[in-house]
Amino acid sequence: MSAPENLPEIDNGLLRFLTCGSVDDGKSTLIGRLLFDTKTILADTLNAIEKTSAKRGMSAVDLSLLTDGLQAEREQGITIDVAYRYFSTGRRKYIIADAPGHEQYTRNMVTAASTANLAIILIDARKGVLTQTRRHSYLASLVGIPHLLVAVNKMDLVDYDQAVFERIKAEYLAFAARLGIKDVRFIPISALEGDMIVDRGERLSWYEGPTLLDILENAPAAHTEQAEDFRFPVQFVCRPQDSANPDLHDYRGFMGRVESGEIAVGDAVTVLPSGATSRVRRIELGGENLPRAIHEQSVTLLLEDEIDISRGDLIVKSAEAPEPVKQIDATVCWLSETPLSPARTYLVRHTTREVKAKFAKIDYRLDVNTLEHEATTGLAMNDIARVTLKLAQPIVADRYADNRATGAFIIIDESTNNTVGAGMIG
Repeated sequence: MSAPENLPEIDNGLLRFLTCGSVDDGKSTLIGRLLFDTKTILADTLNAIEKTSAKRGMSAVDLSLLTDGLQAEREQGITIDVAYRYFSTGRRKYIIADAPGHEQYTRNMVTAASTANLAIILIDARKGVLTQTRRHSYLASLVGIPHLLVAVNKMDLVDYDQAVFERIKAEYLAFAARLGIKDVRFIPISALEGDMIVDRGERLSWYEGPTLLDILENAPAAHTEQAEDFRFPVQFVCRPQDSANPDLHDYRGFMGRVESGEIAVGDAVTVLPSGATSRVRRIELGGENLPRAIHEQSVTLLLEDEIDISRGDLIVKSAEAPEPVKQIDATVCWLSETPLSPARTYLVRHTTREVKAKFAKIDYRLDVNTLEHEATTGLAMNDIARVTLKLAQPIVADRYADNRATGAFIIIDESTNNTVGAGMIG
């Protein structure tokens, strides 16, 4: 894959971002334009969409076909499921999630947004801020996406009129103030013509800001904007059984992924929920010993003391240990076609720990169109509600606003093993 010209070969880290907005705002075309103009489309892929575009009687390549991969989507001309795409430039690697625009696919959008560090909210310049624009903006803020970029698309259909852009910007800012959204930027674009995507073009000379790709290239990566507490959910306890190698007899390694923060050899740690303490004796990765491990590294920790640790326990720095809890207040998005039954017991999977739980209370259901709170005794698919869950065993959780990994959980139906809900603590 070749990088755009004149970009230095530096690494700004992986950026996961989301595109969302109302139906037909041009999300799939925008992603297609990014892939096309950064020259990250394989020749055979380009050839295939050229043939499909020709069959549809189109004079130009339909770039939206690069992301609308499901047959049902191609037949209807809409995006149903979340389409993930990967590309890289000379500066960084990207994972793009293209969220569906229809209201009935709210759950898909929440899933896509859960790991994104930036969201592009597309607005059709002809239509302005719509209900779905507000809905997706709220969901993006709800799941903690720290940076929003409002891209006013289809400027070619309003003669690249600056007044149209400024009017939409003012309308969106008034709405964002109600949600408390602070970090939001605006850019006029034409995904179809390519203006202000990778190249500036010649028809938006009144806009003096960076292109969309420039903004993406310089956006902060996850875990880089503030110091984070060390959180290490244990996935597996490694106890090799090899009679021919006596050195492995006392080996006890705790394997998992550093969800946030960092740890170094010699650091004092606490194992939760038991509260046992020790120090890090060794950090292993791929057969090598490391002096320290940082966020998103999958490593094996060896401790100085013999401690009873199992899957689902959380290793933290002793100075940063939160309190285990058996009750949590959370915002839940119900994902299942089967409605929530408050009388039933569900499984809550939090990091690597699973506990039984019951819904003690549903405070309210949120109307994502009006942001009003509605009284309810149950939840249907795509509902978002404020709830209280009582747990059979304690979990060690952070507020979602402080740590997206340890502040999130999923809800599982015990009888079917299906994921029926996703929640954010705090």
